[in-house]
Amino acid sequence: MQRDEIYLASFPFGDVPGMKLRPVLLLTEPIGPNSEVLVAYISSVVPSALLPSDILLDLSEPEAQTTNLKVISVLRLHKLATIHATSVRRYLGKIAATVGDEVNAKLKVLLSL
Repeated sequence: MQRDEIYLASFPFGDVPGMKLRPVLLLTEPIGPNSEVLVAYISSVVPSALLPSDILLDLSEPEAQTTNLKVISVLRLHKLATIHATSVRRYLGKIAATVGDEVNAKLKVLLSL
């Protein structure tokens, strides 16, 4: 598991207990003795107005081809979670270097770094 890879993983619900299997972007490699990873949520529900922390993954664009997602999706960088590496189930693909640069820039703004 490496940064910038997309996996299916159990992601926690925001308002109720439980987890749901969904695509996530790894923002870190496994860290610590419990092998946890920081991930960002990917949704196939694209809002009509994107937030500044969102990145559209449009499969018609060359930089989104390596994601291996099935439909146009949105990477929601304001929806982050730290999960156990054992919650990461199946490799899907990875983001292009240009998208990785956009992720880094948006996270710097979002987290005031």
